[in-house]
Amino acid sequence: MSRCAWESLKIFLQEAVPENDPIPGAVIAIQTFGDFLGFNPHCHILVTDGCFYGSRGMFRVAPPLELKKLESIFRHKVLKMLLSRGKITTKMIDMLSTWRHSGFNVFCGNRISPNDDTAMENLARYIIRASFSQERMQYLDQEGTVVYRSKHGETTKSFPALEWLAAMCSHIPNRGEQMVRYYGYYSNVSRGKRQKEGNDDAVPCILESQGDEKTFRRNWARLIQKIYEVDPLVCPKCQGAMRVIGSIEDPSVIRAILEHLGLWLARARPPPKIHDPPVCIHGTGRSAAPSIADDVPQIPVHDDHVYGDPQYSWDDYIQA
Repeated sequence: MSRCAWESLKIFLQEAVPENDPIPGAVIAIQTFGDFLGFNPHCHILVTDGCFYGSRGMFRVAPPLELKKLESIFRHKVLKMLLSRGKITTKMIDMLSTWRHSGFNVFCGNRISPNDDTAMENLARYIIRASFSQERMQYLDQEGTVVYRSKHGETTKSFPALEWLAAMCSHIPNRGEQMVRYYGYYSNVSRGKRQKEGNDDAVPCILESQGDEKTFRRNWARLIQKIYEVDPLVCPKCQGAMRVIGSIEDPSVIRAILEHLGLWLARARPPPKIHDPPVCIHGTGRSAAPSIADDVPQIPVHDDHVYGDPQYSWDDYIQA
């Protein structure tokens, strides 16, 4: 999962920096716990807000991350990884693609100034924090129960002592398993190369971003081509090159166009089948609910129940 997160950030930041061979850096820690020690795998990441480049350690700041697009890239890479390892099937992916929400979430905190050592230390401590806090835990000796308070102290949950120990042990990594990984500019390979060249202690010159957010959005077509192996600017009929002639942002106009093309609900679930009314069971005064076939979806269809990923095939990943 940390590799998927790194590859998503890497391609996103490299597209935002126009320099040759830009290299971002990231420190990624895998966390598996939720508020009450529930199993909730996610990544805590300390990442550069741009890329290093050149032999003299220049650094170019990137525009702010567009989280929904980054979320789409991360989701695709995670599903691709799970499919290649046989953990899920294409049928499962098709089912997930009909969800209104992707099931993934990307959060980005405020940028930290290079001179703000306190904020940097606090963030570094947070990304490797322990799975539980002793200050929020209370052991009731007579009852053999552990009472644990939520992060904000609004709710509590009681655990039998053995259940609490089992919940804690589920978050202990296997022997030799690395939970914190270094990528890009911070990797051991890059650091060793800089030490060999005598540039490890060099302070990089920070240059602000050359483009704005609008310019970065125009590069999204190239990102789609790299991630989904499809070029959105190639005509699917004649294979000729296309160009952007306008941008439509009015939701009503977008819906009217997609409905005219028959694409508005192209990937939504089919509506539930109509069944006969309930049949009365004689002698009980109750109605028997009709049986529902296993292939009938139980989730109602809404007009906005569409996932916006481009159409792409997973066959190549199965072969790989």
